[in-house]
Amino acid sequence: MTANTHDVIMLFGDSITQGGWVPGGFAQRLAADYVRKLDVINRGLSGYQTNWAIPMFEQIFAVQHQQLHVPKVQLLTIWFGANDAAPLPNRQHVPRDQYKENLEHLVNMIKSPSSPYYSPCTRIILITPPPVNSHQRQDRDFDTTKSYAEVVKELGMTLQVPVADVWTAMWDGSGQNEGALEKFLYDGLHLNQAGYEVVYNLIVNIIEEKYPEIHYDRLEMVFPPYWANVKVD
Repeated sequence: MTANTHDVIMLFGDSITQGGWVPGGFAQRLAADYVRKLDVINRGLSGYQTNWAIPMFEQIFAVQHQQLHVPKVQLLTIWFGANDAAPLPNRQHVPRDQYKENLEHLVNMIKSPSSPYYSPCTRIILITPPPVNSHQRQDRDFDTTKSYAEVVKELGMTLQVPVADVWTAMWDGSGQNEGALEKFLYDGLHLNQAGYEVVYNLIVNIIEEKYPEIHYDRLEMVFPPYWANVKVD
């Protein structure tokens, strides 16, 4: 086990988060930006939706008495919806209202002082599901996924949590042409490098605007540069 020297950015989500380590993925790029400043932890769970994610988060995120002994989570991204929006009879389906309730529960686990997981130092970014290209992916519905993205934006406003609106950015980037979404989605659902670039840019912009104190350009390295320890006779 490594010593508790670096605080962390935690990425929590489904397969689209799990895939963030691919070359050019948003997790990989954030890790490069924050090297020797904050460690990036990828807790993407392929196939999961919010009903299944909550009990996993209870194991992933430290309760208050444990937080004294583990790295602090300075930034948490929460990115679900691609599976929740799967139409019935897909077992991944979560009704829209339940999806909203689950996301709110995840946020309040961190933000509510009465929660055993309360972490006042943890900043949160909610991320909308991306649009789907139903021409490539017949087990997803374009309009349904859009409605789940709207839930995230509404919830962000209600809870005063910044939202990375991936759905709108990709839709506009495709010229609002569903078929052109293949520019960002390699199979109609999962992101390629161009898709992850959209996500990365949205996250970095939110950090710059809402959480500038943890922007990578404003953080000192955890350990000093090597030349600071070199003694010259």
